[in-house]
Amino acid sequence: MPDNNELSVDQCRWRCDPGVFDFESTEELPKKVEPIGQARATHALEFGASIPSEGYNLFALGQPGTGRRSIAMDTLRRHAEQMPTPPDLCYVHNFDDPRRPRAVKLPPGTANEFREDMEELIEDADREITRAFESDEYQERREEVLSEYREERSQQLQELEREVQEKGLAIGRGPTGLIIAPARDGEVLTPQEYQQLPQEEREEIERKRREMQEKLEDVMRRGLALEKEARQKVAELDREVAKFAVGSLLEEIEDKYSDLEQITDYLGKVRNDIIENVEIFRTDHETHEPHDMHQMALRQQGRGLPQMPFGAQGATGASPWNRYAVNVLTTHEDEEGAPVVFESRPTIENLTGDIEHMTYMGALITDFTMIKDGALHRANGGYLVLEARSLLSHPFAWEALKRALKESQVRPESVREQLKLISTVTLEPEPFDLDVKVVLIGTPLIYYLLYQHDEDFQKLFKVKADFSALMDREEQSVQEYARFVASICHEEDLPHFTPEAVALVAEEGARLAADSGKLTTRFQDVANLVRESAYWCRCGDGELVRADHVQKAVEDRIWRSNRIEERLLELIEQGTLLIDVAGEAIGQVNGVAVLPLGDYSFGKPTRITARCFLGRPGVLNIEREVEMAGPIHNKATLILSGYLGETFAQKAPLSAALTLAFEQVYEEVEGDSAAAAELYAMLSSIGEVPLRQDLAVTGSVNQHGQVQAVGGLNEKIEGFFSTCKLLGLTGDQGVIIPRANVRNLMLRDEVLEAIENGDFHVYAVERVEEAIELLTGGEFGEPDEEGRFPEDTVGGAVQRRLQQMAEAQKQFGGAEGGNRPETASQD
Repeated sequence: MPDNNELSVDQCRWRCDPGVFDFESTEELPKKVEPIGQARATHALEFGASIPSEGYNLFALGQPGTGRRSIAMDTLRRHAEQMPTPPDLCYVHNFDDPRRPRAVKLPPGTANEFREDMEELIEDADREITRAFESDEYQERREEVLSEYREERSQQLQELEREVQEKGLAIGRGPTGLIIAPARDGEVLTPQEYQQLPQEEREEIERKRREMQEKLEDVMRRGLALEKEARQKVAELDREVAKFAVGSLLEEIEDKYSDLEQITDYLGKVRNDIIENVEIFRTDHETHEPHDMHQMALRQQGRGLPQMPFGAQGATGASPWNRYAVNVLTTHEDEEGAPVVFESRPTIENLTGDIEHMTYMGALITDFTMIKDGALHRANGGYLVLEARSLLSHPFAWEALKRALKESQVRPESVREQLKLISTVTLEPEPFDLDVKVVLIGTPLIYYLLYQHDEDFQKLFKVKADFSALMDREEQSVQEYARFVASICHEEDLPHFTPEAVALVAEEGARLAADSGKLTTRFQDVANLVRESAYWCRCGDGELVRADHVQKAVEDRIWRSNRIEERLLELIEQGTLLIDVAGEAIGQVNGVAVLPLGDYSFGKPTRITARCFLGRPGVLNIEREVEMAGPIHNKATLILSGYLGETFAQKAPLSAALTLAFEQVYEEVEGDSAAAAELYAMLSSIGEVPLRQDLAVTGSVNQHGQVQAVGGLNEKIEGFFSTCKLLGLTGDQGVIIPRANVRNLMLRDEVLEAIENGDFHVYAVERVEEAIELLTGGEFGEPDEEGRFPEDTVGGAVQRRLQQMAEAQKQFGGAEGGNRPETASQD
């Protein structure tokens, strides 16, 4: 057995020397920590946040827990502090087209002030207009206009009445208004009296009546014209009075916002509307409507009770002053720099805003005060951070975001609008110009799927911030781990750590990285270990977290999660699951699989067997035949046929029929880490050479016989160790691993202690032949120039058995199909 294959304790785990730390506790370290181990990603974030060109939005990809969101937010906030504060965004009534509310931008922090100014303006206008229309001067001037109309109207009627009487007729009132009727001595004749008159007299009366009726209609037309003229004069008087009443008020607010063209234009529209619709204010006063309804209507736009649209005020009783309200979408009052917004629920409405509706008498009604802001409005002029998975899971949100970025505009959209679920009249608000950087946070899978299948994605998200889950284990990175531990303790008021405790946290970082030369950058897991260690420190009334507290946290986390592992060990102990950890057997070897259970993974020993017999040459993989094997495992099995052919079938065909099986495995077998174990079992079965059952094997194999690295090394070794410990340690048990995996070893203390005491062993091999020698205790052998292995070697035993089987095949008429690397079930 080669001694140079066995690994020492030092090779099975990296130990962090507490002496590298120059502090007595992490309390001495700074409270804040810079991003750790993500130089490439932070550079990409800096670049993407700074470049002003269009389409340079960012996608921060990496595994959860690597700090994607926190680092991105910190980077963006730092850049945002140096950027100008964007304008406030408001919607106001469009007096020219009420269905298209006007989008208004105001200097930062002035939107609420403008809204309050408008409230005050309307209150003052109401008071001044009411006072002006109640004044004696207005009443006198109005009475002059009406008196003139009444006098002229009365004079026209009196003249007509005299002429009618002179012609023996009278003016009466019929169902449709005033009429000319026959009369005698000033009294209107009854129909009977009229019929008793002579025919000639009746004809004369009818002629006069028609003549007077035409004159009456003419007088009525002139009366209507006079009435219209009077109304116009009164309206003109009202406008003149209103203009005078609100003129100084409007001039004051116009002077205040004179440098804002949008506002001055809007205030001009307000002036004209107040003058043209002065009856709104007079109606309020004359109907004695409670004045606090005015206040309530102006303030309802806050996200409290919805307002009725202006067009419905007569039917609903809502205040007509809504049309003068200011709907403030976003304001940056008391803010400096650009906004950085994280939207946790990126629905289409939460991104682009929405137009809310309310039901009134069976109808859906709305107005501009019911327009709700979205994350794009709040982030306009700054940065918007979104979770990619959440964004893609909400209907229409992804398309709405792309549409806003491509058009550089944001307008309210909703699922209702996209699906046309409700047919109702709604608004079409003016869009706001959009200037925002969007940062998506997601996994590599989401990034590459979008890049491959969405043509817009490549144009809109040109910056990739790639977060690594690993960083090199250097002295600097270990010191950064200490600073990270300190920052968690400072931030969450936890007991601080001793150097020995920090050293063990760093070792666990290497364990999580599954690489003694790396440390994990999934600091979410590291932070959890810090919190749990601090908990056990407090449970023991300790002032500082020691290494034993960290060890307790690790052990307790395992115990909370390993119920299924313990149950499988029970089944092995009971003999339900058949595993041998002593003795020898032909065509049988112990493999180890890794079972992931969410936050916990463990190794499960599995018996792998091979059988060799006469028949159709090739390797029959039983798991593949019953469709319980994945494609990677199937590929690995086919590769084994290549190695067998290269090694033993250069001069003669490979005449053996082989079957492979994972015993007592009832789930899908996937991966190539059992390929080495399968090959050893096949060689043992062909050559009838027994294999040690006190060794477990893991590793992938290529066609040249090189043993390749696999994953889950620590869990596999610890899983087989637990089985051996349960069934009894003999001092000979161990695991054979690929030498390329030695750097991945970060074994638990219990296993290390057993290795140090000689109770357990870990062997590293580079080639199949090395492992065979460990498993058999004999030499594999080297073929001579003719390709023959020495008789007393494992290779010789395999070759000899193959020759025997080839001769036996000839006795039965030759081998069907020749040397084939794989067979299906026999036809």
